[in-house]
Amino acid sequence: MPIEVVIAIVATFLIVAPLAWKLAIVYRIKVYEAKIGSAEEKAREIIDEALKTAETKKREALLEAKEEALKAKNEFERETKERRAELQRYEKRVLTKEEILDRKTEALEKKEAKLALKEAELDKLKQDVEEFHAKQLQELEKISGLTSEQAKEYLLKTVEEEVKLETAVLIKEMESRAKEEADKKAKELIVNAIQRCAADHVAETTISVVQLPNDEMKGRIIGREGRNIRTLETLTGVDLIIDDTPEAVILSAFDPIRREVARIALEKLIVDGRIHPARIEEMVEKAQKEVDVMIREAGEAAALEAGVHGLHPELIKHLGKMKFRTSYGQNALKHSVEVAIIAGLLASEIGVDVRLAKRAGLLHDIGKSVDHEVEGTHVQIGVDLCKKYKESPIVINAVAAHHGDEEFQSLIACIVQAADTISAARPGARRETLETYTNRLKQLEDITNGFKGVDKSFAIQAGREIRVMVVPEQISDADMVLLARDLSKKIESELEYPGQIKVNVIRESRVVEYAK
Repeated sequence: MPIEVVIAIVATFLIVAPLAWKLAIVYRIKVYEAKIGSAEEKAREIIDEALKTAETKKREALLEAKEEALKAKNEFERETKERRAELQRYEKRVLTKEEILDRKTEALEKKEAKLALKEAELDKLKQDVEEFHAKQLQELEKISGLTSEQAKEYLLKTVEEEVKLETAVLIKEMESRAKEEADKKAKELIVNAIQRCAADHVAETTISVVQLPNDEMKGRIIGREGRNIRTLETLTGVDLIIDDTPEAVILSAFDPIRREVARIALEKLIVDGRIHPARIEEMVEKAQKEVDVMIREAGEAAALEAGVHGLHPELIKHLGKMKFRTSYGQNALKHSVEVAIIAGLLASEIGVDVRLAKRAGLLHDIGKSVDHEVEGTHVQIGVDLCKKYKESPIVINAVAAHHGDEEFQSLIACIVQAADTISAARPGARRETLETYTNRLKQLEDITNGFKGVDKSFAIQAGREIRVMVVPEQISDADMVLLARDLSKKIESELEYPGQIKVNVIRESRVVEYAK
């Protein structure tokens, strides 16, 4: 190929190539501009559509807001109208009340004015009456020859003597009549109840004695350096007294239940022969369980003996604890059973509920089972226990009233108190220390000697009777009746005693002359 052709081709290529490149660029720019123009148009359309939609939403929101505002306004106006109407009603009522009060005030003022006039009239009448009375009194003093004070004293003395004599006679007649009517029946009921209730009592003390097989056992009980005896005393709360008494150990404690636990545990240890702290702890635990069983069985046996059923298990347990409780040497559980039986017999005689009377009699001293653990009197503790275990109000009142702390609300409460007194007053049922006995006799004589006109007094029959010698010149026959009554009331209020005390007032006049 000729070189000219090649050059021509190359030259043509060099000229055409830039032109083609530039034309391609121009074409691509036109295509991009067409696309951009189309996109801008679409964007403007979207924006216009969005503006239209926003405008529509805005109008709808404004309409809703206007509707809500109108609704709230209408509601507020309605409430305002109602409140305004209510205020108007209140205002009308207040105005009406004010008018009524004004009328009442006017009426009261008129009444006060009338009363003031009447009071003035009464004052005038009173003054006139006083003047008239003074004139009449002067005339009477002139006629009688006595002053008003002398006449008053004479009248009072005369009336006092007449009333005193009549009162004494009336008291004596009423007492005689009451004794005639009630004494025979009461004695019959009481004697019958006592005869049908035969109960034995075991006197409890504060010590228990455990017999030993030999004196060598004392050393084993004490243990090395006293470890065994200290362990036993610590676990039981009982003092062990090991002295020169042959083949015996004394257990001392005020709590009889603890003392019984210690006794059973010590007897088991003696039989077993192995005495050391671990074995002592084991035996004390076993003894405690045995005593718990014994307490429950004693409570069940007492309830069965008294014929009382349906008691709460805890009350049964408290009854069993009373087996180890004494009062004036009288076993508390035996006493409660005795009271229950006597109360049942008395109830059957007079026609009241025997079952309820027995229940109240059995539970009347239930507070004594825990009175050394809980503060308060055994009466209040017993009432709390009966309320806790849902006893009937009649039983609760009988427990509360058997010592006179509350008023009797039923005949059963009276029966329980009478049965309690009968059981306590039975000869030999209770024992007292010599000091307590002598103090009570002295207090009895001191009370009677404090009365005016009493010469001497003597407490006899173990304090069951007080004989009072009076001065004949100071105490008349009529005064004797009143003096005996006053003495009995004072003794009842100041002394505590089982049973009853007879007050015997004696008036004696003696004239002594000697024949020479």
